[in-house]
Amino acid sequence: MLAAVPNRLAAATSPYLLQHKDNPVDWWQWGEEAFAEARRRGVPVLLSVGYAACHWCHVMAHESFDDAQVAAYVNEHFVSIKVDREERPDVDAVYMEATQAMTGHGGWPMTCFLTPTAEPFFCGTYFPPIDRPGMPSFLRVCASVADAWSKRREELESAGADVVRQLSEHTAPPSAPPGAVTAQLLDDAAGRLGTDHDDAWGGFGGAPKFPASMVLEFLLRHHARTGDPRSLAMVEKTCERMARGGIYDQLAGGFARYSTDALWVVPHFEKMLYDNALLARIYLHWWRATGSPLARRIALETCDWLLADLRTTEGGFASALDADSEGEEGKFYVFTPSEVGPVAATLFSVTEEGTFEHGRSVLQLLTDPEDPDVYAGERARLLALRSTRVPPARDDKVVAAWNGLAVAALAECGALLDRPHLVEAAVRCAELLVRVHLVNGRLRRVSRDGVAGEPAGVLEDYGDVAEGLLTLHQIDGDRRWLEVAGQLLDVAVGHFADGDAGFFDTADDAERLVRRPQDPTDNATPSGAAALAGALLTYAALSGSSAHRDAADRAVGVVSPVIGRFPRFAGWSAAVGEALLAGPLEIAVVEAPALAPVARLTTSPGAVVVTGGDSPLLAGRPPGAVYVCRSFVCDAPTTDVAALADRLGVRRFR
Repeated sequence: MLAAVPNRLAAATSPYLLQHKDNPVDWWQWGEEAFAEARRRGVPVLLSVGYAACHWCHVMAHESFDDAQVAAYVNEHFVSIKVDREERPDVDAVYMEATQAMTGHGGWPMTCFLTPTAEPFFCGTYFPPIDRPGMPSFLRVCASVADAWSKRREELESAGADVVRQLSEHTAPPSAPPGAVTAQLLDDAAGRLGTDHDDAWGGFGGAPKFPASMVLEFLLRHHARTGDPRSLAMVEKTCERMARGGIYDQLAGGFARYSTDALWVVPHFEKMLYDNALLARIYLHWWRATGSPLARRIALETCDWLLADLRTTEGGFASALDADSEGEEGKFYVFTPSEVGPVAATLFSVTEEGTFEHGRSVLQLLTDPEDPDVYAGERARLLALRSTRVPPARDDKVVAAWNGLAVAALAECGALLDRPHLVEAAVRCAELLVRVHLVNGRLRRVSRDGVAGEPAGVLEDYGDVAEGLLTLHQIDGDRRWLEVAGQLLDVAVGHFADGDAGFFDTADDAERLVRRPQDPTDNATPSGAAALAGALLTYAALSGSSAHRDAADRAVGVVSPVIGRFPRFAGWSAAVGEALLAGPLEIAVVEAPALAPVARLTTSPGAVVVTGGDSPLLAGRPPGAVYVCRSFVCDAPTTDVAALADRLGVRRFR
């Protein structure tokens, strides 16, 4: 009989850790106590990293961590640590670097074996319960590691130390002189993206295809500056294909994590807060640039989905919806022709052959319906049918960075599309972040049920929360959002700076890991450095602080080699670069409500627009006019709608 183990995960904040609290594996949470136990016992550490909405994490948990035989072996030979990568992105980043270096790829679940001093000596991802071609079973891997540790411990410890040394030497961010982002660099980056773009189906590269939110924002800004039709065409093709494909939930709104194919047909069905917050803003900006009704619809539906399915009781937004329901990926979302009927089958491309497993189809809307009323009725009917199914689980922890992205998206969509309820939701979320996540002047990474967790905020938390608060300040004019954002930016500059214009991802007083993570490239979200640079620049435009602008300029300059060579991984830095070239514009609408809609529709990269409230941009300016400034130089005020539209490049009001 398997000996009872302490339930160390029962009090965790993370829903992912709570999913594993009843495993027979003797899990520890990340911390010095676990490593002290490994040193006391003289055994290596098994580190397992995943997240609550991860399909293959669930699979490995069921196959291996729930297995009594596997658990008995693991408990005897290792100290096992379970980490939620969303709660501890710093831990995840360090060991993902090691995993990619050792295997050539990464992903979750991530499985690493560490020395008792936390140095990795063997890493992988998913391991099956039985041997498969080219893939040993998890138990075989554990047995091999345990045997090697018992016979060659010093060799493995030396190897772990060498891995850390090599990563420290070879993964330092590129250096570049401040101010290295030029118009030519950004033009070349847009050109490189053009060679990677799939002109038939949109997106960049082949399958799997991910929403390229940061790249799309850069291309929209590049088009706004240059008028380059190619940049806008890439955005339009990609956004339209995604919106019409299976990656978009045609019934309730919201995007899945990525498409498993190159045509956006079959997604990996988990739905993440960060993807949808970023994409809502992208579709809004596409609409702002072109007036596309599809773009407007998707922006609104995505925001409404956030409110319907991810909003928490406290006013924040949950991290994700799972890919699985009833133990099966995608079961909640797919249909057969007999379930939907002939009209809906035609509308949503539901076929007898199916596009998913077992003859089922993922819903698509490949063309606009001929009869909008029929479409609305069929959509409502299928949504009601789907509501009778068992829904996917929700990871209800509130992550500071992603909620900052949500605040920005909801506030801006609400203002531009005249949806006050979205602005109200943004305000409530911002209040939660300030009330719960901001503790003694420092951000906490996560909260749950209105209680902050222990993990400290990382760089992206400071950058994205500041971005959200600054966007909200422009919408409602509340001075407190500007002030809190300024405080967060000053903390970030004071505690995350690397002394060479760049930034580490963790603070100088954060927990020491085997190496201090520093990654200037975007992943599923903007890099922490890029997010911070964007917020620094916006704050400078709103407050007049040249010091904050200089910090933004230097931070983007550090990443300029990546922008030039690998723009797909530096989209947000490139977007901030466009804002730097544009000024950005500072637009103050002083008691001129008829001019506010024109000002908000400007596509000038990174422009800040304030239309009321207690903002420094409004101070001392006579009412009834709009003031457009750039780099501390202002045009003559205007009271004419057409003249303002011409100045800001807003076609719809000319």
